[in-house]
Amino acid sequence: MFRDRAVILLALGQTLIWAATFYVFPAMLLWWEADLGWSRTDLTFAITLAILTSGFAAPLAGRIIDAGRGAAMMGIGAVCSGVSLILLSQVAQPWQFYLVWVAIGLFNAGTLYEAAFAMITRSRGAAAKQGIIWITLIAGFASSLSFPAVHLLASGLGWRGTLLFLGGFVALVVAPILFSGARMLGPAQDIAPANHPGSHAGYLRSPVFWCLGIGFAISAIVHGATLHHLLPLLNARNLTPEFAVLIAALIGPMQVAGRLAMVAAGDRLSHHSFALAAFGLMGLSVVILAVSGSSPPLVVLFVLLFGGAYGTVSILRPVIARDLLGQENFGAKSGGLAALYMLAAASSAWLGALIWGVGGYGLMLWVLIALAGLGALFYSAAHRLGTRAL
Repeated sequence: MFRDRAVILLALGQTLIWAATFYVFPAMLLWWEADLGWSRTDLTFAITLAILTSGFAAPLAGRIIDAGRGAAMMGIGAVCSGVSLILLSQVAQPWQFYLVWVAIGLFNAGTLYEAAFAMITRSRGAAAKQGIIWITLIAGFASSLSFPAVHLLASGLGWRGTLLFLGGFVALVVAPILFSGARMLGPAQDIAPANHPGSHAGYLRSPVFWCLGIGFAISAIVHGATLHHLLPLLNARNLTPEFAVLIAALIGPMQVAGRLAMVAAGDRLSHHSFALAAFGLMGLSVVILAVSGSSPPLVVLFVLLFGGAYGTVSILRPVIARDLLGQENFGAKSGGLAALYMLAAASSAWLGALIWGVGGYGLMLWVLIALAGLGALFYSAAHRLGTRAL
């Protein structure tokens, strides 16, 4: 796999584009709050807008990939992302801040994981899994790169100078890397007529598509609500801020560990088995968090299971989508699934806060546990219907 230049370039490009256009938001949040004087609620609304925009734009990105223009979309999208970061360095009003993040969300739909995985699956077919795994293994460290890099740059250049630097870097360095990697994937495989449900324009009428999309969207709510509320939740249990930050920082490495477990398992476990394990372990981890109280060992056990389980989901979603929906028009199908997933991810923090306002974090965690079970049921229904149609 390390001889696969396309995968190497895409892995490098994904690491850098995630670090510069997604994780830059939490990495810079305190800088913006201190300098611009806007509330944290007002600032974080921007990332919700960006994720929602990505979700709405994902089907269009999928159609562009199906038309054979994925490499151009990814390269041009990265250039536009870089320009957007440069514009972000000049904002003075909240509406400008929001508008730029809407633009970043639009371009992210054509440059981040969903687009890359759709192109790999379209080009490699059943052999796409290994490429997807290696890309997520390497790009899983994007947050580990972004936070210290932003801190170092902003300490010397200020947040505006940092965004100018990052914007130029993305436009001039990252965009060519992504374009070259995507172009090296080659054309789509010849696709034989398929008996998979929804393999033509009517896939939106397929119950397999909707059960699969809803199942994985629910996993995004469980992950997002838990992650966004983790620090205040641990603070409410009188755990030290240093310990809480350590736990949050462990989620990324644990996601990589979960993906390494998939590599180690090879073909000994089916995609279906991994998916059921992911839903089950995610639910179990939140149970542990709910009953952990102020026990550091139980909180550590939570993050080990939670991060490891969710780390496999980014690999499983495109692989299982191909298994159950077929490869024909895969870009459009992947974009439709991504839209559901991103809409759920965008609403997760708000839904968690809504539940918290009604009954505190105890109620929120038990609702998330129930949702993890519901997500497993939707996924299982998709698998049963999809395999029955094969």
